[in-house]
Amino acid sequence: MKKILGLAFVALVFTSCQKQKIAYVDNGLVINEIKEKVDLEEKYNQKDEAFKRKVDSFRQVFQVEYQKVATLSKSQQESELQALNQKAQGLQQTWQAEQQKFQSEYQVEIDSLISKVKGFVKNYGKTNNYDYILGTVENSPSVMYGKEENDITKKVIEDLNAAYKK
Repeated sequence: MKKILGLAFVALVFTSCQKQKIAYVDNGLVINEIKEKVDLEEKYNQKDEAFKRKVDSFRQVFQVEYQKVATLSKSQQESELQALNQKAQGLQQTWQAEQQKFQSEYQVEIDSLISKVKGFVKNYGKTNNYDYILGTVENSPSVMYGKEENDITKKVIEDLNAAYKK
């Protein structure tokens, strides 16, 4: 019985001393440098620019209308200004709703991308026999030190970009 316990103890010590395969990635770099995120930001930057152009064109129209009102008599100005102000408030509410929808759509796509990256890293770890892949970011590092050869950030970015191209 003592021999069995002794062998079990030796086996336990031996297996607990096995080296684990650990790596880390810079989450900020991965998310910000992958092509899919760059394309996503470009898409929403274009939408944002189109929205700003639309708002600016309406503002120019309103400026012209306000200038026309200034040429009217005092009694006409009052009623026209009230109508213009109501119209402007309605448009402003529409613009705010549109902007909130736009921001919400962007956030949904970013959240989806982050989930996709997490899943990719998880599968990467399984495929490459890692016991752990730690994540870190510059302004709140969870990995205070890691050997350069354990940093797989560039490899993960390359593989994500290759998968995105497909």
